[in-house]
Amino acid sequence: MADAPFPGFPAGRLSVVPVPDLLFSQLLGQIDDLAELKATLGLLWFLQHKPGSVKLATWRELSADSGLAPLVAPGDAGRAALRSGLDRAVARGTLLHARAELGGQPDDIYLVNSAHGRRTLERLRRRELDLDQVVLDVTPPGRPSPDRPTIFALYEQNIGLLTPLIAEELAECARRYPREWIEDAMREAVAYNRRSWRYVRRILERWESEGRSDEARWRGDGRRSTRWPGPSRR
Repeated sequence: MADAPFPGFPAGRLSVVPVPDLLFSQLLGQIDDLAELKATLGLLWFLQHKPGSVKLATWRELSADSGLAPLVAPGDAGRAALRSGLDRAVARGTLLHARAELGGQPDDIYLVNSAHGRRTLERLRRRELDLDQVVLDVTPPGRPSPDRPTIFALYEQNIGLLTPLIAEELAECARRYPREWIEDAMREAVAYNRRSWRYVRRILERWESEGRSDEARWRGDGRRSTRWPGPSRR
């Protein structure tokens, strides 16, 4: 059943969410992923309504919010789509991201890539802000170089369709394994014509439990290769 038409904005004073003008004049023409656009706008809305002067959001807060995940996608796919959209926005440079620890548990921090956001992240890194969060690693802002696309793009180019569930598992693997492992696992799947996420995941799990004894043989001379698409020569 189709949703009822929007009845229009009511009369009277409405609360507003400030949106940087550059999002319309520059970014909107570049964003071609609906989850990324929704996650970006959703984070701006979330930060606007978050109390306090420090405007950041943790993944725990965002994924637990009853309005954000359904905003990106319905049902259980919402959290995966939200994570994928946030990761794409970080890669584009719209948002800032850092890995942190809160109460002994790992978490992710997201901020708008503005002067305020950059200053806040730097103060967190230097522990000048006491938010009970210890920043472990900061993701450099900006789109990856053309010869080093995101792992989501690599998956779509070399393995298959990126579903919300696979996007969530890819994001989890990115937190668990080095990026080079994920790239090499996809490369091996392509080389053996086993283009499935299940096969890629088994490779990563095997390397985690048994080690990378195949690393030097896989790369030929032992040096890392980041050339894509297509498998390395063996």
